[in-house]
Amino acid sequence: MKKLVVLSGAGISAESGIKTFRESNGLWENHEVTDVASPEGWERDPHLVLDFYNQRRKQLLECEPNAGHKGIVELEKNFDVHVITQNVDNLHERAGSSKILHLHGELTKVESTKDKNLVYDLDGWELKWGDKCEKGAQLRPHIVWFGEAVPAIEPAIELTRAADILVVVGTSLNVYPAAGLINYVSKRTPIYLIDPGQPLYTPAPNITFINEKASTGVQKLINLLSQ
Repeated sequence: MKKLVVLSGAGISAESGIKTFRESNGLWENHEVTDVASPEGWERDPHLVLDFYNQRRKQLLECEPNAGHKGIVELEKNFDVHVITQNVDNLHERAGSSKILHLHGELTKVESTKDKNLVYDLDGWELKWGDKCEKGAQLRPHIVWFGEAVPAIEPAIELTRAADILVVVGTSLNVYPAAGLINYVSKRTPIYLIDPGQPLYTPAPNITFINEKASTGVQKLINLLSQ
């Protein structure tokens, strides 16, 4: 069975109602991104950061996977599908995808501020000041913030290198290091880029563009691959 690797970004989740931080005004839910998504922001005002991610989790409970997420699950009938996502929501999981690698962390998990290896599933949507890990340290969102290393990038590179087919959906390939993954596929590996906008770079010969949003573009991809 061929290995099909999906690189998904904010665009696929936006169709489910989840807002992205790259809004035109540079704000994320009326906050400067560095105030709520950086170690410095956490040091300045951890209460603001905790509240921000609590509200994101609360919003996530009201969102459902869309046809794009479900179409990726459908691809598992004929391919060994691995999802590498830049998104921190759990919509791929809820849609039913079985192999998911989160590059930027997971909204529904929390980690110790003392030991990053201590990661826990959060029961409910609220993380409070005073909630501590087993070593007695405050818990924080399990999110890779700006300025922090991306631990999952190495396994993501290995997955991409092994891909027989690469599908890019819901991302403009502007956010690094995730955007650089496309450079690791073999020159013989077909790449399908699903995005309603125009690409910002010169396409390689092995890229097929599907100029659609995720919900309709993934279905077009399924039709193409079944021919």
